[in-house]
Amino acid sequence: ANIANQLKGVRILLAEDNAFNAVVAREELEDAIEEVTVVVAENGAIAVEQIIQNSFDLILMDIQMPVMNGYEATKGIRELEDEKSKTPIIAMTANVMKEEVDMCYKAGMNDFIGKPFETEELIQKIYKQIHDQA
Repeated sequence: ANIANQLKGVRILLAEDNAFNAVVAREELEDAIEEVTVVVAENGAIAVEQIIQNSFDLILMDIQMPVMNGYEATKGIRELEDEKSKTPIIAMTANVMKEEVDMCYKAGMNDFIGKPFETEELIQKIYKQIHDQA
């Protein structure tokens, strides 16, 4: 539980096109982390816009999305001109085959988690990304 305490007030961008999955993920995060802010982007293009306009501590990036997928969105974020290009990104994918995972890292993602995710594992990965940055 103390990992979650150290994430208090963290700002997370959740890129997820499935509204049900987005609600579930948001509720899990809100239950686990005090004062967490979870902003949902329905696709990769919106996620990139959100990053440009706001500051987030971490991005949870679904891979399969319409308009712009998670790989494309990650590349777009990594190409930004400022500090935001370094925002940690955790891929969320139902397919954790090696090729998919390799593509995640190649696109510039920091880590990945399978879907459906275990909240405890997700919290640990978020913590690791945010505190490895520091």
